[in-house]
Amino acid sequence: MNALIDEASFLSKLARINDRIGESCSGCGRSEKNVRLLPITKTFPLEAAEYAKRAGCSAVGENRVHEALDKMRSSSFAMEWELVGHLQSNKAKLAAGRFARIQSIDSVKLLRRLSTALEGQNQSQRILLQVNAGKDPAKFGINPEGADALLEEAMNTSCIEPEGLMTIAPLSDDPSVARRCFARLREIKERLSDRFGIALPELSMGMTADFEVAIEEGSTIVRVGSGLFGERKFT
Repeated sequence: MNALIDEASFLSKLARINDRIGESCSGCGRSEKNVRLLPITKTFPLEAAEYAKRAGCSAVGENRVHEALDKMRSSSFAMEWELVGHLQSNKAKLAAGRFARIQSIDSVKLLRRLSTALEGQNQSQRILLQVNAGKDPAKFGINPEGADALLEEAMNTSCIEPEGLMTIAPLSDDPSVARRCFARLREIKERLSDRFGIALPELSMGMTADFEVAIEEGSTIVRVGSGLFGERKFT
């Protein structure tokens, strides 16, 4: 686990992040009510989620199934846990029904594995489709050309509830790279909504370094970890 900053420092960072979200929303004419901060507690101890809970956050994000489940089992407080990291298809059964939402569904194979597990448990699962909108070979996510088939598969599965799309922008010092990625995801969402007649209200895009640009391009969920809990020595 990475070392965690003290709670006072976390609250100071949280206030600054919220200020940045407010400034970004104001600058592009959006309401702050339409953008939610999701603290990312991966590689930090359970206390990070406790900080978030006491600060009024209703959910946190985790990257690894086993790490998240260990924290869930150890926690004594009510919290929604979202899986934002890559989910291998062989771990779909383990993750099924355990997370409030899985943001990283990126293949028909994974979707079908998840559906089979959910049907066996008589449960449903909220999801986001992860799209590699930046076409970055270093990032997970279905190619934009495959998003239609993936959404159609999800809509035809009674235990799956698709709520929107997620992406991770390519790593670049040029902010226009992230902007193009986020704009492309919004365009994909709008096209899918029109074609399939489904709202897809959530766009999860933007992290500590680029969430202002993401908000300008329509993000409804920004995922912030190091900007809240301190720098990670390992991920």
